[in-house]
Amino acid sequence: MNLKKLMAVLAVLALVLTACDAGGGGDETTPTTAVTPDDGTTTETTAGGTDTGAQTGGSRLDEIIARGTLNCGVNETLPGFGSKDETGAFVGFDIDLCRAVAAAVLGDSEAVNYTALTAAQRFEALSSGSIDMLSRNTTWTQSRDGELGVDFAPTTYYDGQQVMALAADGFDSGSGLADLAGAVICTNAGTTTEKNITEAMQAAGTDFTLTTFEDFNIVLENFKSGACDAVTTDGSGLISRKSTDEPAPGDWVIFPAVPISKEPLGPGVAQGDAKWADAVNWSIYAMILAEELGVDSSNVDAMQASPPNGEVQRLLGGEEEKQTAMGLSADAFYNVIKQVGNYGEIFDRHLTVLGLERGLNALWSDGGLIYAPPAR
Repeated sequence: MNLKKLMAVLAVLALVLTACDAGGGGDETTPTTAVTPDDGTTTETTAGGTDTGAQTGGSRLDEIIARGTLNCGVNETLPGFGSKDETGAFVGFDIDLCRAVAAAVLGDSEAVNYTALTAAQRFEALSSGSIDMLSRNTTWTQSRDGELGVDFAPTTYYDGQQVMALAADGFDSGSGLADLAGAVICTNAGTTTEKNITEAMQAAGTDFTLTTFEDFNIVLENFKSGACDAVTTDGSGLISRKSTDEPAPGDWVIFPAVPISKEPLGPGVAQGDAKWADAVNWSIYAMILAEELGVDSSNVDAMQASPPNGEVQRLLGGEEEKQTAMGLSADAFYNVIKQVGNYGEIFDRHLTVLGLERGLNALWSDGGLIYAPPAR
């Protein structure tokens, strides 16, 4: 083969290799339809990992605005925080956090697709991009922050783990972990509660058997049937299910008085998208600030028309507002308060009615831990 023919063969070979790479290379992302939220709508994802916005240089905030809906992962088994009402609609404190973000980002608190997730499913749903945010009584921990890639929003409920058992078995509110010697204790799989109870019982020198189930409804069914001597999870979760499932008042008791763990609960988003995280964070801060400043859903129109100070003026979209610099509309937080309410309103709406007191979840100015940076 002479040199001219050899060069021609090499040129053809190069074209063939280029074509093969474009058609079947490992980096190619082929669109697929992968998620079906509860309302029957679908969300497009990509093979090899869903685009989280930041992966392609854009922000999920822009993607949500273009889509016109927020995809929120929630609980459906925890009355007060996340469950369905008699009409099948999602309701609860964590549901209202989704609604608040939708009001801020889209101007419509009802523009939310909810996906019910078990504890074991929630982080995969977030990392895959099938949901935009997770609002499902999730504890902020170092491993979830550093290893699972979750950016946690402000803590919206400070909680702690406790145990619930039968008064008929001799337990009362003064019982402790030592009283559970030899007991079968049940809880959710894939939660911080498994390790917490194991470490606490070991520290107390008390033998027990831990049994886990993916769904807390199943945990409670086993408790009711007697397969579990006790159940353990966040104190608020125990109070929630006690309020709806206890056969008769006083049958079930919750202890110890001092929780065995710290459980700072709040929403989360996937790491790597600061613009989207800021939008979620400040939607929540706006609710806290509104309570601090005396702005609620009943007076927000009057407050916007005649703000009593500069911070209320900025928060509700007046002169020197800071929302547009974040990619939101100037009246984003007005929409949150008008359509959903301030922090105290959603707490009272969903949690006070269960018998939960503000406690650590009171505003910092009232001795609690709920605090927001200034809107300036």
